[in-house]
Amino acid sequence: MGEISTPSLQSYDLFPTRIWQAPLDALQPRFAEWTSWVLALRAASPAPAGRTNRSGWNSNEMDVLERPVWAPLRQAVHSACATALGEMGRGSQLLQVQSWVNLHDRGGFNFLHMHEGSLLSGSFYLKVPTGSGALCFRDPRAGVLHGIVKGPVPNGHADVRLKPSTGLLVLFPCWMEHYVEPHEGDEPRICIAFNANE
Repeated sequence: MGEISTPSLQSYDLFPTRIWQAPLDALQPRFAEWTSWVLALRAASPAPAGRTNRSGWNSNEMDVLERPVWAPLRQAVHSACATALGEMGRGSQLLQVQSWVNLHDRGGFNFLHMHEGSLLSGSFYLKVPTGSGALCFRDPRAGVLHGIVKGPVPNGHADVRLKPSTGLLVLFPCWMEHYVEPHEGDEPRICIAFNANE
């Protein structure tokens, strides 16, 4: 009886999860004005809204992008969401965008959460100083959390760390669990978070 040879395996990656990123460098001339606007809003209403933000501040206002000063970013967010939703087979949706400020002081972070009930969620990074924590996505496959294999290998469990940069726009499915690592800088990390809703 002859030796059994190793089978020639073909691999197939199932259940991909798509996110989108775009640098909004053309809006850079507005960043200083928008940063001042955020800091003035915080000064006027210093108590944070809470939610998943800790050791920092987030706005009670959930319509930040509807303010006239944010019109260029609002247009970019709507356009990006329409493109992403088109790829998801929902291209003709009329969107309502819910938006708020997330600001992290030193030690600030967001704990694990998701934005249930929306079409898409996203972040625009207005200010990302040295020491800013990463945006981390939890593997959405519930079963893999209990598997023996860990790390960024086939069928392993590993969170995906996205290192933000100033001017970066990120879109992701609303059901994608995510968190923000602690901020280690002295200057605040400022993000405009949003949900695209029907």
